[in-house]
Amino acid sequence: MGNGFQVQDRFADGAQYIGGSLRSGTSGRRHAVVNPATGETVYTYELAGTADVDAAVAAAREAFPGWSGATPAERSEAMHRFAAVLAEQADDFAYAESLQCGKPIKLSTEFDVPGTIDNTSFFAGAARHLEGRSAGEYDGDHTSYVRREAIGVIGSIAPWNYPLQMAAWKVLPAIAAGNTIVLKPAEITPLTSLMFAQAATEAGIPDGVINIVTGAGKDAGEHLVGHPDVVMTSFTGSTAVGKRVAEIATATVKRLHLELGGKAPFLVFDDADLDAAVNGAVAGALINTGQDCTAATRAYVQRPLYDAFVQGVAELMETVRLGDPFDPSTDLGPLISHAQRDRVAGFVERARAYADVVTGGEAPGGVLGDGAYYRPTLVAGAAQDSEIVQSEIFGPILVVLPFDTDDEGIALANDTPYGLAASAWSRDVYRAGRATREIKAGCVWVNDHIPIISEMPHGGYKASGFGKDMSAYSFEEYTQVKHVMYDNTAVARKDWHRTIFGDR
Repeated sequence: MGNGFQVQDRFADGAQYIGGSLRSGTSGRRHAVVNPATGETVYTYELAGTADVDAAVAAAREAFPGWSGATPAERSEAMHRFAAVLAEQADDFAYAESLQCGKPIKLSTEFDVPGTIDNTSFFAGAARHLEGRSAGEYDGDHTSYVRREAIGVIGSIAPWNYPLQMAAWKVLPAIAAGNTIVLKPAEITPLTSLMFAQAATEAGIPDGVINIVTGAGKDAGEHLVGHPDVVMTSFTGSTAVGKRVAEIATATVKRLHLELGGKAPFLVFDDADLDAAVNGAVAGALINTGQDCTAATRAYVQRPLYDAFVQGVAELMETVRLGDPFDPSTDLGPLISHAQRDRVAGFVERARAYADVVTGGEAPGGVLGDGAYYRPTLVAGAAQDSEIVQSEIFGPILVVLPFDTDDEGIALANDTPYGLAASAWSRDVYRAGRATREIKAGCVWVNDHIPIISEMPHGGYKASGFGKDMSAYSFEEYTQVKHVMYDNTAVARKDWHRTIFGDR
């Protein structure tokens, strides 16, 4: 794809994938996909309107009986073929993801794309393990068992920070369970979601099982969430928008899964391996230019290690290489847009009034001046209740604060509205164990920060939402539990009938 392939040519028919083919949107409004590293437009297309959402939902509804009625083995085999097609096209996916997001190509190649292929393989296997509890005679006269059934058409909305992986996290458990889906990717990053749906078609997954509508949230997104034929909504994005999604979904009594914002604490006890903590903090804070809801954003360091930690992180941040996302040596790419860069810079500029910017705190000039770049930034001396500590920034910013006692450190870690992810750094198994129990977050890492695996769930507490992506736990989101009960007595007049009519 990088060798002469043109995005505009590949998606010349439009950015809506409905019933197995590309088509143009009907909103009457055009939108540009911009490379944030250069500011250049790489693709323009017609946004989806409500008619496109209706068509996509109709295609998914039509495909549902056949797909949900397929055997688990048939769905599994199709998804294994899907994983193989993704693997064959891995280079194209990595190129497109870096082009639309500005991710360093080494991140797209080594994290986003292989993670998505692995997720597809995982759910291909998981499709054959949908099961309920074993049958039993719980009252002596009846046999009960539990069925796990597909629930229908899913309407999902994915964010712009990991377009490919988030598309996969929405689509894969849904279709593995026998559902069909309409996915709305972020309109600024639709390319790999469209490619993902195309790859599914190439693998033999029936038309209409996976549909993509690329439109604005106020139009296509809200119409999808409120559509009467959509039985469930899964949304990943900001807490503010998640509240709006919840309002619309609950008005039509839809099942709802929300994966929202985060402000992950990075808790370093005084017996931690300092070198490991410094390296982990920089990696955890800067992954995807900090545009990650699980990124390390608040480092709490016990006072004996605090000064050395600040110095070590600052020195390591200053070695991080900003540059062309397609240069294999580039460590940090741009933010998703100039507007996002300016938003991030605003947090840092306001913080100068009450905290110290130890390193970074500026956009680079020179050859990177046209892109949405911002230097890795370490902020110290902020108060716990300050904006830069409490608010989700979504940029390459780490704030560091000291603490004295273990009680204080854990209390500070929990002191935000969010609860998506956290990490604890200690050589003491009991100390680390206490942190994993008492930190209120959906994932707590010990002596590392950020790794995810297909077999384990991802989802948060508190304002970070509810429900799980990935893992077998995600089937709880995408299946209906049905109790089936058989009478075993063949007696017409049951003893309990006397409570309604007649005598014993």
